[in-house]
Amino acid sequence: MIETDVLIVGGGPAGSACAWRLKQHHIECVILDQENFPRFKPCAGWITPEVVNDLGLKEASYPYSFTTFTSLRVNINGFQVRLPTRQHAIRRLEFDDWLLQRSGSLFYRHPVKTIHEENGFYHIDDLFRARYLIGAGGTYCPVNRTLFARSNPRARETLIAAQEEEFPYEPSHKDCWLWFWKDLPGYAWYVPKDNGYVNVGVGALAERMMANGIHLKAHWERLIEHLNHHGLVQNHNYQPSAHSYYLRQRSPATRIGNAFVIGDAAGIATLDMGEGIGPAIQSGMRAADAIANGSPFTMESIHPYSQGPLLGRAVQWLLRLNT
Repeated sequence: MIETDVLIVGGGPAGSACAWRLKQHHIECVILDQENFPRFKPCAGWITPEVVNDLGLKEASYPYSFTTFTSLRVNINGFQVRLPTRQHAIRRLEFDDWLLQRSGSLFYRHPVKTIHEENGFYHIDDLFRARYLIGAGGTYCPVNRTLFARSNPRARETLIAAQEEEFPYEPSHKDCWLWFWKDLPGYAWYVPKDNGYVNVGVGALAERMMANGIHLKAHWERLIEHLNHHGLVQNHNYQPSAHSYYLRQRSPATRIGNAFVIGDAAGIATLDMGEGIGPAIQSGMRAADAIANGSPFTMESIHPYSQGPLLGRAVQWLLRLNT
């Protein structure tokens, strides 16, 4: 049996950021994930300046594609505005692997089947054990399912359903585009990335979308029409992937004993843009600090909006108006 101080289930941004911070505290950990890295991950790859700052990421030393946007083209029911901004985009295939390698932690490809607590230790499949357990395995994390499902039930109205694709394509426009349209309780996007890739997709609150009687596929087809109309992507054979995750809920249960859930396992994507990378990284680092310092672990210090409270609430209002 492999024994360590902390077992982390999930090697994405939340788990890797947690491991990186634990190493700074000189605490040993082991990361388990059901997939090897680098691995495919459907995601627009949008990261805020706060993420860059939290990770101490230097663009000059980051070895992969790193795109910076100084403006957003926002389309609201046919009306277009150009907003100044400073946001970034990465490819999750590269970014997640870089974070994992930088953490310097032992990694095992291992799909978790059973979790139980015995004599102050958390056991996974009778192969691994530790005094602390971190659930960072995304929406369907086995730690959340086994230990937190009853105390942290997911609110159906916060479930986001998304469909997207990232593919090689030399972008003709360097701006990021966002579309908000009637009957879409979410938004669609076009994100060009360095080294000849683009990511396109649409995401929406699943329950409201069902109430509107319009399936996600119909919104996806409308996005393709917009991409073609604006000359953003043409003559591409689309093969999108679907995934789901939860927006932040009020006071989610994120710690029971010495077990924690972080990132999408806790359901903490931002309320305005549904952005999950920043909250995932912050929650992972806070969990590590709680283990090292005995400090409280809550999500209260993680901001619920990507764009700040004023613009974030405006986006929420816009989404309600469109539905």
